[in-house]
Amino acid sequence: MRLRDPETATNAPHQGTPTGEQEGNRVSESRYDPRYDPRAPDEERPRPFSDLPPPPPDVVPSGEVYDWFIRGCDLLDSGDTNAAVQLLDHCAQAEPESRQVREALARAQFDVGMYDQARVNFEWILSINPADDYAQFGLGLAATKAGDLKSAVEHLALAAAMRPDIAYYSTALRGARAALTAAQR
Repeated sequence: MRLRDPETATNAPHQGTPTGEQEGNRVSESRYDPRYDPRAPDEERPRPFSDLPPPPPDVVPSGEVYDWFIRGCDLLDSGDTNAAVQLLDHCAQAEPESRQVREALARAQFDVGMYDQARVNFEWILSINPADDYAQFGLGLAATKAGDLKSAVEHLALAAAMRPDIAYYSTALRGARAALTAAQR
């Protein structure tokens, strides 16, 4: 029997004893990667996304705090409330005494369903300015969603009394009173 030289050998079938490649072991012909072989021992298995770099750390958005605020309000207005919460939270950390930032953050938190956090921000605004009708209204709505109907009626009644010209304050008050009455029965 004559030995074949591997450098000059072709993949053409030859007569004689078939090799593993010709016997139907098509592993070498496919895109076989031993790293992804389920029969390989566990320590050799690749972890998912192991070749990817680690995720970046929580970074501060680019620009000034005012730019963050404007972008956050734009996101809130366009309906991207989750992104607005993230950006406005950065604003609130940078400017914790800003009423406008706290109000926008509370609105975004309310829209996302973070009612307790929205209540905290609306309460902070009311601690600075108890005559802020919108903060009374927001606190009343957040309290309604959180299930604190008695507090909701109180704050919505204050908002409706401060601004009787805003119809949706009165509408929200009627709804909270109806829910409180139904809950007491």
